[in-house]
Amino acid sequence: MSANKLNEYLYLVWSAIKGKEYDYTTLGIRRSIVLLAIPMILEMLMESLFAVVDIFFVGRLGSDALATVGLTESIMMLIYAVGMGISIAATAMVSRRFGEKNYRKAGSITFQLLITGTGLAVLLGGTALYFTTEILSLMGASAEVIATGANYARIIFAGNFAIILLFLINGAFRGAGLPHLAMRALWIANAFNIVLDPLLIFGLGPVPGLGLDGAAWATTIGRSIGVLYQLYHLFNGKHSLKILRENLVVRVRVIIKILKLSSGGIGQYLIDSASWIFLTRIIAEFGSQALAGYTIAFRIIIFTLLPAWGLSSAAATLVGQNLGAQKAKRAEVAVWLTARYNVIFMAIIMVAFLLFGKQLSAFFSDDAVVISISSEALKIITLGYIFFGLGMVMVQAFNGAGDTRTPALINIGVLWLIEIPTAYTLAILLNMEATGIFIAIAFCHSLHALVSWWFFRQGNWKITKV
Repeated sequence: MSANKLNEYLYLVWSAIKGKEYDYTTLGIRRSIVLLAIPMILEMLMESLFAVVDIFFVGRLGSDALATVGLTESIMMLIYAVGMGISIAATAMVSRRFGEKNYRKAGSITFQLLITGTGLAVLLGGTALYFTTEILSLMGASAEVIATGANYARIIFAGNFAIILLFLINGAFRGAGLPHLAMRALWIANAFNIVLDPLLIFGLGPVPGLGLDGAAWATTIGRSIGVLYQLYHLFNGKHSLKILRENLVVRVRVIIKILKLSSGGIGQYLIDSASWIFLTRIIAEFGSQALAGYTIAFRIIIFTLLPAWGLSSAAATLVGQNLGAQKAKRAEVAVWLTARYNVIFMAIIMVAFLLFGKQLSAFFSDDAVVISISSEALKIITLGYIFFGLGMVMVQAFNGAGDTRTPALINIGVLWLIEIPTAYTLAILLNMEATGIFIAIAFCHSLHALVSWWFFRQGNWKITKV
């Protein structure tokens, strides 16, 4: 690479991190992908660090604490599903309005998104908070795990509003072509989480720590501060996406449209999350060590999948804005280029896990059995990573177009009708235990990617109205 090319590339990277508003319906597609993807990848890296930092410190509290986090996280997947579903609606609706250059309407839609997200957060958080003990018991938690982690789960459930708002506002920022604001919100939230985790879990000097509860407080406080940063930028009037006084009107018709559009997004993530919950429930049958190993592997896998989702999110923004500008062919080209880059990234990660899965697992636990289970999960599941990379871009392209129904139907067909029965058969009926579950995950998520690719090629997403 020549010095001029290198300098040009470094400048492009710096421009992406620094943040600047562009018209992504006219800018070069490769340049657009880089400018959108870099802050989105860094945003998702920060999101995944939440999981890794928590599990690093919680791992020092023992297998019961790890099991508690794993069970709580599996339930929180339902709340994440709502946050991600509304985030999909935000990206699709805001990006389409930006493609049309209707910035005032984009601001109004964003305010309706805030109203909708807050209402759903209160409903979900209140329900989960009231039934915390019953939920943990239903998930197969032992009496010791419930005693250790009930308060942890309650704090996490009560703080779900920060999760949902963080997701949906970042979705609006991405749709507006402002991924650097989404990235910075996660940086700020994660920085506070990293600092507060050891302080609140273990204490400082004569000040005693809160144990497992401290991890919950650190995460909730960090995310809440990130939301405050987002709200500041939505209301300060300095960006194309802004909420003005004239936008502060509740519009029931728009909220209904948001719920309708986000229902497909919520549905696809609820279906995905429910499949993970079923798998976690099966894993729980094999004891706390198996559950702890699965939890560690799952967190490490999320750490690599979230950046890949960040890269895939560039396709969602480009599809939404270019469809809004009546440039469907340009949107399709952007998807194929993004898919190529994502497959290459996932292939590199796959090789790293095959070579260093055991060492990565040992970083989070000193229990030999836990390490063995976790490293086996990493090596088996990531065999499908190349297909995962393709599938993520296809799903995000559908979502960016506002076609949230197709991915939801694919999830039902593959994850519920195929993955869950396959996992149960291999793990329980064929006595393969955790190994059977890992094989089912690798196979079924690869199949999911191929099915998504086939539907994308049919082209019906191009005529979706948002």
